Amino acid sequence: MYTAAAWTHNESASEYIWKGMNHMETFDAAYFDRGIERRGTNAVKWDGMYRQHGDKDMIPMWVADMDFPSPPAIQAAVARVAAQGTWGYTLVTEEDAKALCGFWKRRHNVEIETDQVLMSPCVVTGMRISVQALTMPGDGVLINPPVYGPFYQAVRESGRQVIESPMILEEGRYHLNFTDMEEKLASHAASAILFCSPHNPCGRVWTEAEMSELLALSRKYGTPLICDEIHAEFVYAPARHVSILELADPMDAVVMLCAASKTFNVAGLQQSAMVSRNPQIRRRLATCRDRAGVVTGNPFSLAATRAAYTDCDAWLDGLLQYLVENKDIVMEHARSWKQVRVLPLEATYLMWLDCRELGLSQEELLKALLDAHICVNDGRFFGPLGEGFVRLNIGCPRAQLRAALACLDKVFCR
Repeated sequence: MYTAAAWTHNESASEYIWKGMNHMETFDAAYFDRGIERRGTNAVKWDGMYRQHGDKDMIPMWVADMDFPSPPAIQAAVARVAAQGTWGYTLVTEEDAKALCGFWKRRHNVEIETDQVLMSPCVVTGMRISVQALTMPGDGVLINPPVYGPFYQAVRESGRQVIESPMILEEGRYHLNFTDMEEKLASHAASAILFCSPHNPCGRVWTEAEMSELLALSRKYGTPLICDEIHAEFVYAPARHVSILELADPMDAVVMLCAASKTFNVAGLQQSAMVSRNPQIRRRLATCRDRAGVVTGNPFSLAATRAAYTDCDAWLDGLLQYLVENKDIVMEHARSWKQVRVLPLEATYLMWLDCRELGLSQEELLKALLDAHICVNDGRFFGPLGEGFVRLNIGCPRAQLRAALACLDKVFCR
């Protein structure tokens, strides 16, 4: 057991929810240290790992969700919906969009109007809808690997072609290759750009200058720009998230994808949004979404998302401070890993580890880690340039993090 359980196997989830509602929480380190027991809940991160590997001592530091309870305001909102006793077809109302708009204004100083918001089940769905709505079958879509695996899938499984413009890794930091990107846009090899900001898995926060140059390429070649900003809340000072909406004009062919799912640990509820100021782009997105039969209006996910965007700022502020300290613990500990480089983390709670100097094949590396009772993400999930890398999820209580670092020592300090 690596976390102090917030509820035991003898308590029901609903009992835990109501206990959490009976007192005001202080979202300090002690709160996040308690974590939450997720085993036996069919959590992919825990139970999925055990089913795949059969190792009950294994520590899950892989799939991108966190081992903390969602904020009490979200738990209360879900409990209220559960208490309705029936869950029929549910309206998506203007209040749902207002909550999102208020959050983005408050947290990022980005102005969004409610009619610019289109709901979808998750950001990956939004990627697929955007690719299909804004390109034609057989078109190329530009991505910047190594990048989140579903970027590849959203393109290929939509009948489009992946056009890679690899990032450049220099002195432990990734950079966009704008010269290569422009060549591929100028040659019409790519008809859209699918972009990750902040970047997963490398943890980069793109500067205003970088985002402006990206937008300039989109305008110059008339290429739609689809920007996944799901990790926008996980940006650490002195960096600042620059949303593409902060820079784009109303008629730019720009779509921003966002969700409360990563930020507030509600990914399983399946709720996200596609945002565009361009009415023609929105019509194309809505037509493609509706043609595919994509349905929104889950009463639990809508209630949870409204609560997340309106009543959970204090929880989020506490979480960010906790994650900063987790990041610092990993960076300090990694000094003992002479052949493994941990790239500086500017955003997300996912650390990118360069293990190439260990001299192991990817299969040997992953086997050694599994033998050490730790599960991380295979770098190849992020494309061929992920060979020799692994991704480490630090969104967990500190006791779990320290236990995981001890497991990594068995492989990285040999």
